[in-house]
Amino acid sequence: MSNHLHIEAYFDTNTSTFSYLLLDELSKEATIIHSVLDYDPKSGRTNASSADKLLARLTEQGATLRWILETHVHADHLSAAPYLIQSAGGQSVIGEQIVQVQKVFAKLFNLNDEFKRDGSQFNRLIHDGDELEFGPFKIRAMHTPGHTPACMTYLIDDGIELHAFVGDTLFMPDYGTARCDFPGGSAEDLYHSIQKVLALPENTRLYMCHDYPPTSRSAEYLTLVKNQKLKNIHVHNGIACHEFVAMREKRDATLSMPILLLPAVQVNMRAGHFPPAEDNGISYLKLPINGI
Repeated sequence: MSNHLHIEAYFDTNTSTFSYLLLDELSKEATIIHSVLDYDPKSGRTNASSADKLLARLTEQGATLRWILETHVHADHLSAAPYLIQSAGGQSVIGEQIVQVQKVFAKLFNLNDEFKRDGSQFNRLIHDGDELEFGPFKIRAMHTPGHTPACMTYLIDDGIELHAFVGDTLFMPDYGTARCDFPGGSAEDLYHSIQKVLALPENTRLYMCHDYPPTSRSAEYLTLVKNQKLKNIHVHNGIACHEFVAMREKRDATLSMPILLLPAVQVNMRAGHFPPAEDNGISYLKLPINGI
């Protein structure tokens, strides 16, 4: 790793999510990937303890927050982007295919025209190949759909190593790959997206969004392209597309919905904002009975 690009991982045990703080120690610019707003589905209450850890680190380093990157609309945790922006500035970023996700879920939740389906809730929509300036570095977006249509992998080359933040495209080799049965998901698309990731240089460092470790190890966030090609239980070398699709679709049919799917999607497709408060000052989330 370069002597001035510093990457820190923060693990949220409640949602098995890794948040990342990227710090350029020369410019003192920072980027956050996969922020988490703590949410209790039993009470409907939120708190910002996970986000506050990131903010405390920014303050400690005297850093300026430039970007808050979303790899996709997460279904397993709520984004803390609005809280981070209010506290430290920065801009929220997501892939431009977010509009597809918004249209699908606006229909599911029967939303009126108050909810814009154009991605305008985010500060910036990016396309495949777009680059974001970050200190002396460039963060390049690579469209990797499959888990959702809007999934992006973010690449940053520090001059010594290539770092790839893959979202839910890949998990650690002993866990495999992400589900594809959400609206707009596609196992075939995911296979081809994974091949794009695995075509990166062998020693590219791959940063996971989640880990669900067996009892034999603790949670891990980092692996290499070559390790995925050799050991990933779903897509190691020699697995053809039709084999992967058959496996993924069969497995997905057995999976229950994530506990936070309905609240998370409603919030995250709004860039982390809750629906507008009603006349009593309280914001409400919808529960579509027998809707999915």
